[in-house]
Amino acid sequence: MTTGEQHHPIDPGVRIGHVHLKVADLERALGFYCGVLGFEITQRYGSQAAFVSAGGYHHHVGLNTWESRGGSPPPPGTTGLYHTAILYPTRRALAEALRRVIDAGIPLDGASDHGVSEALYLRDPDDNGLELYWDRPPEAWPRTPQGELAMFTRRLDLNGLLREVEQTVDAPAVEEGPRDL
Repeated sequence: MTTGEQHHPIDPGVRIGHVHLKVADLERALGFYCGVLGFEITQRYGSQAAFVSAGGYHHHVGLNTWESRGGSPPPPGTTGLYHTAILYPTRRALAEALRRVIDAGIPLDGASDHGVSEALYLRDPDDNGLELYWDRPPEAWPRTPQGELAMFTRRLDLNGLLREVEQTVDAPAVEEGPRDL
């Protein structure tokens, strides 16, 4: 956009409705998205595609093997989707997701407190990046003295998060990496 162009903002009611992923193995992907994360299948097209959702929505995630059956993830250094972010409604719901991920033996790439949110970073079986997060209420967001957002990235206390659902736990050590954004 150049200086002389007029800016027309998008309607504030617009939301990102779903993500559709190419996967190598539909059953393996469903095992992760439904078995670990807890999404429910809303529709399936045989062994080629499935749509999964939370709360009865038609679909939040589409999974298909139409162009990718048996395929491999794109190599590092290529363009594509950085990660899909799944927004949980509460800190407790995020803690429950963390417990499921740990119980499934899935490693975290990182875990960050961004001031506005707390986030977990991991990979699905096809090496697609995922961010599982919850947003703090807007009135709790960090701000500069001028009122602008002042987001940051700090290490997330996983044990503190897990205390939302358990009394004590030995959470795995998580090293922050470049995906902690």
